[in-house]
Amino acid sequence: MKTAVSVPDDVFERAERLARREKRSRSEVYSAALREYVARHSPDDVAEALDHVVAEVGEGIDPFVAAASRRTLEASEW
Repeated sequence: MKTAVSVPDDVFERAERLARREKRSRSEVYSAALREYVARHSPDDVAEALDHVVAEVGEGIDPFVAAASRRTLEASEW
């Protein structure tokens, strides 16, 4: 999809330098930036991604981590 947007001159120049340095088109740079921005500002997407990771990895407690945590807490002054 094509669209027209206005950006400040300094942002445009930095994006141009980035595109040249990475040998990417301006469209690729702007698309990647917008994709990242949207991902960071979509809490439902973040929660969904975390749920997916937990489903794949599981919620089990690692025995080593549990033992190490216990030892650390026991050695700490309260």
